[in-house]
Order: sequence, then C-alpha cells, then structure tokens
Amino acid sequence: MAHRKTGGTTQYGRDSASKRLGVKLFAGQKTKIGSILVRQRGTKYHPGRNVKKAADDSLYALKEGIVQFTKKSRIKFNGNRKKTTFVHVLQKSNKKQ
Repeated sequence: MAHRKTGGTTQYGRDSASKRLGVKLFAGQKTKIGSILVRQRGTKYHPGRNVKKAADDSLYALKEGIVQFTKKSRIKFNGNRKKTTFVHVLQKSNKKQ
C-alpha cells in the first residue's frame, strides 16, 4: 500500500480569453463606412437605417454619419410585447436652404 496520497488534477487553468463584446461606438459619435458599431452574440441590438448585421451578429455601418440608438416596442410571435433597441447611422444632409 502506498503511504502517500496521489496528486489529483487541478480545477484551474482552463479560462478562455475574453471576446471584447459590446458597444464600440456610442450615440452621437461619428462613424465611417464599414466601422463596427456593436459586437454581440445573438441580437441584443438590431440593425436600423444604414446598418447591417454580419454573420457573427456584429453590427456595422453602411454609410458615414452619426450613430443613434432608438427603442421600439414590438409584438413577438407569441403575442408578448418587448422593447427592442435599434442602431441607426444618420447621414448629414448637404442641402442648403
């Protein structure tokens, strides 16, 4: 019989690197074409005007402009209402009055 207990495995050392998710450009900030506005898993934020959703659910700008967030009440398929946040890129109007 062994007179010493065998060393067990440790529970530590398996932490993955953070993915740096979240809002990258906030309301009122200027954006360029192709700039990433939000990195997300799933659709917490939905694309609005001049914004497109990428394959990994990130939102990016289609035009130059200023970022705006809006909330809209939507009815889901089961009849429940839910507030949904949309991200828009508003273009400056170049018209002279």
